[in-house]
Amino acid sequence: MTPAELAEVVLSAAHAVLTERGLDPAALPARTAVERPRNPEHGDYASTLALQLSKKVGVPPRELATALAEQLGRARGIKSVEIAGPGFLNIRLDAAAAGQLARVIVEAGPEYGRSDRLAGEKINLEFVSANPTGPVHIGGVRWAAVGDALSRLLRAAGAEVGTEYYFNDAGSQIDRFARSLLAAAKGEPAPEDGYGGAYIAEIADEVRNRRPDVLELDDAAAEEVFRVEGVALMFDEIRTSLRQFGVEFDTYFNEKDLHDQGELELALNRLREQGHLFEAEGATWLRTTDFGDDKDRVLRKSNGEWTYFAADCAYYLDKRERGFERVVIMLGADHHGYIGRMKAMAACFGDDPDRNLEILIGQLVNLVRDGVPVRMSKRAGTVVTLEDLVDAIGVDASRYALARYSSDSPIDIDVERWTRATRDNPVYYVQYVAARTASVGRNAAETGLGRGDADAFHPELLDHEKENELLKALAEFPAVVASAAELREPHRVARYLEDLSGAYHRFYDNCRILPRGDEEVTDLHRARLWLNDATRTVIANGLRLLGVSAPERM
Repeated sequence: MTPAELAEVVLSAAHAVLTERGLDPAALPARTAVERPRNPEHGDYASTLALQLSKKVGVPPRELATALAEQLGRARGIKSVEIAGPGFLNIRLDAAAAGQLARVIVEAGPEYGRSDRLAGEKINLEFVSANPTGPVHIGGVRWAAVGDALSRLLRAAGAEVGTEYYFNDAGSQIDRFARSLLAAAKGEPAPEDGYGGAYIAEIADEVRNRRPDVLELDDAAAEEVFRVEGVALMFDEIRTSLRQFGVEFDTYFNEKDLHDQGELELALNRLREQGHLFEAEGATWLRTTDFGDDKDRVLRKSNGEWTYFAADCAYYLDKRERGFERVVIMLGADHHGYIGRMKAMAACFGDDPDRNLEILIGQLVNLVRDGVPVRMSKRAGTVVTLEDLVDAIGVDASRYALARYSSDSPIDIDVERWTRATRDNPVYYVQYVAARTASVGRNAAETGLGRGDADAFHPELLDHEKENELLKALAEFPAVVASAAELREPHRVARYLEDLSGAYHRFYDNCRILPRGDEEVTDLHRARLWLNDATRTVIANGLRLLGVSAPERM
């Protein structure tokens, strides 16, 4: 019996109790939840439904809990129900009902853990969006791992998700990039406000290979060639490195298109219609202070140039016009000041900033080697890049390490820890269970042990304490996935997988799955093989949500 099924049993029992007492069953919630008690001695699951209903129906909570306990005690699969405190229900399942979960998981396969919790939500999720002026640095890599995991979680919870990379190919930073490439091609030092690093020379050389005549042009024409060709080369490199990291986007959106297709004017007109624009000092302003911003914002300067914020407005409107009800944007720690102005901007468009716009801020990441932070890349010169991180610890460890912590916490990634083949390396600890469960399956096949069909499965035999502990951990997975999606916290999945791995190791050490020598294969061996394979399924499903492999051998 899954927690969701048990919750339905609890609701059904409550409906029967209210009906018997002549009370209105409409007081029942549409759904309820059962949770694992912190102390296993208190039972397998706990429910607070009696406390929730008490005021609504005018019955003391403990009296209502007593009636509920009696009703639940007659339900199939429930071994016992105890009342604690003012009206908590502590529920124990019989072994057959608990063990049946192994069959449910194996038969569901990749679908186990998915839900309709966020069904109907259409979400645009923008992350990374690094400027095409250099390789993706380690802060952007954090968003690549977290953002991709979050997109998988949101889809697993039933949401319709479009992932997006905002390709900032307009503005002063692109001018500086082009000037830096031209200087490198001429063998000159980088401009004072330009970009350095070996990658600049590499791209400049590639542009010259494509356009051998580029240095014969005047500086303005040459700079334009380096702008167009250099940005294209840099962005191709960014896309390739992200693809190798396992991250693909549904949409790569060019800022330049906003300008070329008149979308900034469209946004300006929409804001004017809403009555939030004003003219001052020859410039066009958006009165964001009406919605909590610390100052009003310029959209178009007195010289006619658009501001970055004008492009932000146009881009937000474009997403909303494409039908996305919720726009989620992931930004680095240095963008915390953007939240107020962006929320105010959404309100200026007539949207609910708490409903339609969500901004997530990620904190800094350090790569640490021998206890000392690695500060510079050999290639980029000033920052640690995606390639540096992957070269140091690999793709799986990188993705797991970056997704394992709440994104609003700074993290240090210690190279020694994340490359060790020991249990203090979290990704190794979890992947080892994936490999061990697969190995058990292979060894079982070699000895002639198979699960058999579902009708031959005897879940009531899974009555060992460690079997029960593992089953309860497996049962939590759907709720973990749903809450991780709702709270935008992929790290909950990683921490869950580590707890599940511990429960599996304790089961493996205490409950022999395979027969010894010439020992006859029994129904208990088969039942434990079901439980082993259920664990393999959940570990693989959880790692997939994080974009991490579930190896069959290590």
